Amino acid sequence: MNGLIGLGGVLALLLVVGACVGVMDRRRFSWRWLMAAALLVAINDALLTGVYGLLPDVIGGSWNWQGKLLALAATLAIAASPAFGWRRSGFTLLQTPGSLKSALPVAVLYCAFFVVIALAFPGGTTTGEDIAFQLTLPGLEEEPFYRGILLFALCQAFTGTKRFLGVDWSWGAVLSCLLFGMAHAFGFSHGAFSFDPMTMALTALPSFIAVWLRLRTGSLLLPILLHNFGNAISMIL
Repeated sequence: MNGLIGLGGVLALLLVVGACVGVMDRRRFSWRWLMAAALLVAINDALLTGVYGLLPDVIGGSWNWQGKLLALAATLAIAASPAFGWRRSGFTLLQTPGSLKSALPVAVLYCAFFVVIALAFPGGTTTGEDIAFQLTLPGLEEEPFYRGILLFALCQAFTGTKRFLGVDWSWGAVLSCLLFGMAHAFGFSHGAFSFDPMTMALTALPSFIAVWLRLRTGSLLLPILLHNFGNAISMIL
């Protein structure tokens, strides 16, 4: 129940903020795609939670292997549909010609930032499963969803763009970053909503870099690799 209430809060924020942004530029706003984005968030959340505990966990382990794999399977199925498409959702190893010249230095700075964070805030004891999970599924599941199909849906909902740092930003790109931060920082438990500003900053801000990389290169490859690096480096160090 707490998970459903938390999801309801996130969806309400998405629809209210999306509607406010949309009415300012109605000619380049699609209610249909905004609702599709909200449905994607709901599906992703349901699968990550094993449909809120109704599905038995047949994989087990200390981490949510099953939920992540189910959510990834749904993302891949949606990306394969004609309305989305593999390439348009970023599922390609091909990089936009000339993009790596600017993308690789940003990737290096991204890695350096997380190395500094890892050294400043060392983690506790880790297991092989901890490292194996952080090196794989967070990036493999979250990037294709947030920087793949959800970003595509939101960019279809808000088609107006502004050129900044070599890529075309839309309100959809901004909302995808905020939703990623909210997924980590916002929740509902013990009868009240909770929000952690530090978690929001440490997730939403790097997601702007991930979106820039996705838009600049046209591929999810670098965002996935950097996401898993950022998650695992503190454990490795």
